[in-house]
Amino acid sequence: MASDNCLKSDRHIISQNHILHQNTDEHALLVKAFSGLYPEKEINLEFSIVYSSKFHDYNANVRFTRSSLRFNLSSKWKNISEEIKIGLLQSLLNKVFKTKIKTQSIELYHIFLKNVDISAPKTKSDKYLETLFNMLNEKYFFGLLEKPNLKWHNSNNKVGTYEYGSDTISISRKLLDGRAELVEYVLYHEMLHKKLKFSEKSPHRQHTLEFKRLEKRFENYDAIKKELSGLANSKISVIKSFLWE
Repeated sequence: MASDNCLKSDRHIISQNHILHQNTDEHALLVKAFSGLYPEKEINLEFSIVYSSKFHDYNANVRFTRSSLRFNLSSKWKNISEEIKIGLLQSLLNKVFKTKIKTQSIELYHIFLKNVDISAPKTKSDKYLETLFNMLNEKYFFGLLEKPNLKWHNSNNKVGTYEYGSDTISISRKLLDGRAELVEYVLYHEMLHKKLKFSEKSPHRQHTLEFKRLEKRFENYDAIKKELSGLANSKISVIKSFLWE
C-alpha cells in the first residue's frame, strides 16, 4: 500500500501527463476524483482505468505500484453516473493512501451499492434452495427478505457467497455430502449478508458484531458450526478450507 510520502503538498492537481491511455472522459473522471479528495495535493503516479467483464457485477479494485495506480472496474460501471463512479474511485483512493475522507460522491456510491440488488435481474432459482430460502425467510426474517438469485457452485474452498451487484446467493455443491442442516446454515449466513449489506467504514462483506449476534440465532448454531469445521478438515472431503463471502 502507499504511504503519505506519495502525496506531495501542492496546489496543483494531477497533470494530464500523469494519466496514461485514457480518453478525455476518463481523464476528467480521475482528475475530479483525486482533486475532490485531496485538493491541495499532487500525485506523481500514472493512472489508468480498466473495465473488465471478468469481474462480478459492480466489483472493483485498485492495483498500486511505486509508479502507477490501476483501477480495475467491472464493465457494469461503464454506464453508471459520473458522481457515483467518482465516489467509487475516491473510496479506492482512501484505501491506497490510508485516509478516511468522506465526500458527497462517496456517500452516493454507498447508497448505490446498498440498493443495487433491487434492480438486479432475478433469473436463477434452484428449486431446492428456493424451498430452503422460503423456510428460513419465514423463520428468521419474518418473510420480509426479498428472494435473490439462488444457485449452486462447484468451488472447493468457498461454501457460500453473496454478490450484491447481481443479488445472487451461491452455495457449494460439496455441502450436499453432509446433512441438510449444513446447507440451511450456510444459506442463512448468506441471507444475513443480503440483509445487513455492508459497513460504510469498509464497504465489503464482513462479519460485524451485529452479524455475529444474528448468526448465533440459527438453531443448533454451535453444533452446526462444529460439524462444518469438521467437514472442512475431513480426509474424505475435497474441501480444503472454508472461505465466507
